[in-house]
Amino acid sequence: MDRVVQVAIALGSNLGNRDAHLKQAVHELRTILTDVRVSSFINTAPVGVLEPQPDYLNAVVVGNTTLSARDLLNALLAIERAHDRERATPKAARTLDLDLILYGKDTINEPGLEVPHPRYREREFVIGPLREIAPELLS
Repeated sequence: MDRVVQVAIALGSNLGNRDAHLKQAVHELRTILTDVRVSSFINTAPVGVLEPQPDYLNAVVVGNTTLSARDLLNALLAIERAHDRERATPKAARTLDLDLILYGKDTINEPGLEVPHPRYREREFVIGPLREIAPELLS
């Protein structure tokens, strides 16, 4: 039997129809996760950016998967690409950003994949929504 892992994914958008991007991403995540919980959408100012950018709309999704962490990451990247995500520069404005925050209790440090996400505890736009829907994951 495949291992079922509880995961947390942070969502963000600050280009285009932010609400539509997040709602569609949640819909797409429901096709690869089970027992999905979705936080409220919150408006936040960009953090650590060099050029002026529009505010972000952020949320967190928690659900279960049988995908490996790498396969889940690849699925997240495919969803981003479907929303015309461009990676011109780090911290550039984006139509959709999906970050794998937690993959069960696993610690993974591979090229292009670090879980838990190295900065998630510093980001209130992740911690707040995570506290709302899955406070047990913060202990």
